[in-house]
Formats: sequence, structure tokens, C-alpha cells
Amino acid sequence: MNTLYITSEDAYLALDGENVVVKREEAVHARFPLHTLEGIISFSYFGASPALMGACTERNINLAFCRPNGRFLARATGESNGNVLLRRQQYRVADDEMKSCCIAKNMVSGKVFNARWSLERTLRDHRFQVDTTVLKQASENLQRALGEIAKVENLDSLRGLEGEAAARYFDVFDCLLLNNKNMFFFAGRSRRPPLDPVNAMLSFIYTILANDCASALESVGIDSYVGFLHRDRSGRASMSLDLMEELRPCVADRFVITLVNNRIVQPKDFITRENGAVIFTDDGRKKILKEWQERKKEQITHPFLKEKIPWGLVPYVQSLLLTRLLRGDLDEYPPFLWK
Repeated sequence: MNTLYITSEDAYLALDGENVVVKREEAVHARFPLHTLEGIISFSYFGASPALMGACTERNINLAFCRPNGRFLARATGESNGNVLLRRQQYRVADDEMKSCCIAKNMVSGKVFNARWSLERTLRDHRFQVDTTVLKQASENLQRALGEIAKVENLDSLRGLEGEAAARYFDVFDCLLLNNKNMFFFAGRSRRPPLDPVNAMLSFIYTILANDCASALESVGIDSYVGFLHRDRSGRASMSLDLMEELRPCVADRFVITLVNNRIVQPKDFITRENGAVIFTDDGRKKILKEWQERKKEQITHPFLKEKIPWGLVPYVQSLLLTRLLRGDLDEYPPFLWK
């Protein structure tokens, strides 16, 4: 199953029988059978027809709309999936800070574990190209953070520890970028707008990953807007952000590192605007989306299930494990621990 990415800013999506049709200036530009798709992400200003949105929701095809720069706008959803009892249990847990903290703690532990292993992998594979002392110290700091997270008992303290661990990780993130350092460097996180190509790629992939997580949660019957670590906020898919935390370092960050270190992205793939914002060229965006789609097809062994699955299914598997916890089939949530 594939995700269809619409990168032309003037494209309009419509339904023709059992096909999604891409139109530009009233002419049919492309046609794709709906039964071959699991998701559609449009970076166009023109949107989609109500008929297509209805067809996608009926077939559980994730249809999302983003700005050309990658910022998420909206997602089409139909009737709620799954057992209402599951969602009621989710809401009860979300209202109980102790129970929420127990689940969120495992998600944050997964994030810090994966961030540390990302550093360790670079130390293993590129030890003669990096400052090993700096990376080893950062890895030890993250290891200590895991011990502190395991003892935390409230959400505010957990958020504080998560923020400290993230700061330690991003302090050395630039060390993981090994090619074309005059263009691809990391001096700190900048979001709205991103001020360098690395931040532009991180924000773009985080948006896509968050949408994938929201789709996965909804597909198994969990409300993507009610989270445990990220609390309720109007318009924010808090649970998808919760689920995404443990996947950021191993899925999104490593993907960006690969793009840079394998010279897949080049300076010509980016444009700097007058206000300092860095955005993709059309060809650059297409290149990154193509690589992302290929990455999702790569096989890994899931650390908890001990079965081979493609990277693209990881959000769905973690969503299913979360449902098993909420239904009482598991004693605790097993985060995705990457090696």
C-alpha cells in the first residue's frame, strides 16, 4: 500500500469512479486507483472535492492537507472507528494523571533510548569522523536521564526531564551531520519559520510523521486528539504527538541524517526567503518525499513482537499495542526501542 503525495501547488483532487484524479487547470494530470492507496497528502492550495473526501473516509484512506512548506492544515475524517468502550477507557486514563504518567513515561523513555542509540550508532559507524568525547558524554547523559525518568511520578516532572534530555540530544545533533557542513549544519531548533535546511527537513518530516501517527491511532479506534503527555488543546492531535515522541529520533531524525550524509539532498534543493525562512524547491520536496516513501518500505524486526515489518507500519503496530494496554491485555505500554 502506498501514500500518494501531491506536490504541485495548483493541483486539485477529484473522484472519478474508483479513482482519485489529479487536475491542473481543468485538465487531468494523473489518475490513481483508490484501492491501491492507504493515504493521500496534498501540499496544494486548491484542495479536494467533497466526493473524494467522502470516498476516502469510507475506505479508511488518510487524506491530509498541508501547506507547500509542509505545515499541517487539516485532515479528512469520517465516522469514529473502533469500539466506543475503548475510547471511553482512553478518556478515563487521560483524566487520571497517575495513569497518564505511567504510559507517557514509557513513551518518553522510548524517545530518550532511541536518541541515545542514534548517537551510539554514529559512534560505531563514524568514530574517526566525529568528536567521540562529546558524543560519548551526551550518550552517558541520556543514559542517566533514563534512570531519572523511570522514577518520575507526575507529568510536570516528566515534561521537565524530557525537555532536558531533548536539549542534551540536540546540543550534539550537528555532530551527526557529516557532509557539506557549510550548508547542512544544526545550530539549534528553529520552527516557524525554519532558518536552515536541516530544520526545514526536520519540521517537514515531523509533520508527515505526526499525520501518519494520527491516521494509525484513528484506524485502531483511538481518539488522536486526547493525549496523555500532551494535554488537550483545541485543534491539536495530542495523542499523535504522544505516539510520535518515541519515533522522532529513530524514524524522522535518522532519515534527515541519511539524506545529508548520503548526499541525497543538495544546496540546490532549498531556497532562502527575504525573512530568512528556508523552504524546499519543488524538486527538493519531491526528492525527499520519494526517499521517505522508500524508507517506509524497508524491513525491520519489531523489538517487542520480534517479527519483521516495514518501517511504515511501526505507528500502526504501536497504536495496536496501546489499544491492548487500554483493554487490559498488557500490563504496561511497550515503547518502540530501536537498535
